[in-house]
Amino acid sequence: MILNAMIDFFSNGITGASGWQVFLFTMIVTHITIASVTIFLHRHQAHRALDLHPLPSHFFRFWLWLTTGQVTKEWAAIHRKHHAKCETDEDPHSPVAKGIKKVFFEGAELYRAEAKNQETLDKYGHGTPDDWIEKNLYSKFSWQGVVLMLFIDILLFGAIGITVWAVQMLWIPVTAAGIINGIGHYWGYRNFECADASTNIVPWGILIGGEELHNNHHTFGTSAKLSSKWFEFDIGWLYIRILETLHLAKVKKVAPAPKFLQGKQVADLDTLQAVIANRYDVMAKYAKTLKQTWRDELKSLRERGELESSFLKSARKLLQREPGKLEAPQKQQLSELLEHSKALQTIHEMRLELAAIWERSHFSREQLLQQLQDWCARAEASGIQALQEFSWRLRSYA
Repeated sequence: MILNAMIDFFSNGITGASGWQVFLFTMIVTHITIASVTIFLHRHQAHRALDLHPLPSHFFRFWLWLTTGQVTKEWAAIHRKHHAKCETDEDPHSPVAKGIKKVFFEGAELYRAEAKNQETLDKYGHGTPDDWIEKNLYSKFSWQGVVLMLFIDILLFGAIGITVWAVQMLWIPVTAAGIINGIGHYWGYRNFECADASTNIVPWGILIGGEELHNNHHTFGTSAKLSSKWFEFDIGWLYIRILETLHLAKVKKVAPAPKFLQGKQVADLDTLQAVIANRYDVMAKYAKTLKQTWRDELKSLRERGELESSFLKSARKLLQREPGKLEAPQKQQLSELLEHSKALQTIHEMRLELAAIWERSHFSREQLLQQLQDWCARAEASGIQALQEFSWRLRSYA
């Protein structure tokens, strides 16, 4: 009888759950882990985008100790360094610097190696929990939590609990270290031409808690909300809003939403401030507004036969790329293209001049305003309809 009871326990655990119930449990607990990472470690600790009430804060810390064994100070420090040194050799996990295969398949190893770098922890780990329970449990016995989770899974489900535990242990290394840090800087779409290679993997941030919207995050790093466009969904933001409604969280900052004053004839200091605050939106709209003009010019060049079709096809993408990211051969190709089109040359040069306005920090506000007004005047005198329409929109930022 005892033997049969032991066999039954190792087969079904104390719950006797079916296969579908075990699967559902696994999906729920791994999602709680993802929510804990994105809300607590990422948005709250690393970027201070929101404040958390002690109740959810302590829950997230305890849950992460059980399911990941990650130390808050290490995670926050490594992530902050990633932003500070993004896409350079000092970036702890950049596929641009280290290669996509290295980051995707060995992301967890890169994390552990950087966690041993005391200089990183000292420089970037400030402001993280340093209370009694952190010192005497979470940081001191970081691996004991995941062992406790193993016993809990086996107790609940028997032998299959080992598989449940294995999935829990792999969930963050695969999704965060591999997919977000790897694919999120390698493949996807971009809403904003920020200074790094970050991408949005898909517009629905559900499976990885909203972290799929990685280009949005790198553009507005301290925003508690990661979605930007109307068609994007950030489930982590939904959870934060629920916590805020329950007075368990307080959002400190979100990305600026552009506002417009229709019929505004002259750019003023308010326009300048709004344009600088929304510079990523400005440049994204510039590329979108002038895309058809680029296509028309390229079609004209193709019909005139001045340049080969293969050359034009590869050069088309260069017009939409951030100029500072182009390699020497790409810059040469772009230069050759611009020599054959006055309109494309004007569009490209105006783009560089517009971006330079908010980079001239040593200029006074009045000088920057004069440059913005001059830019609008030249855009509207260019004879390029799309550029004129963009200038009219630019003047309406408020």
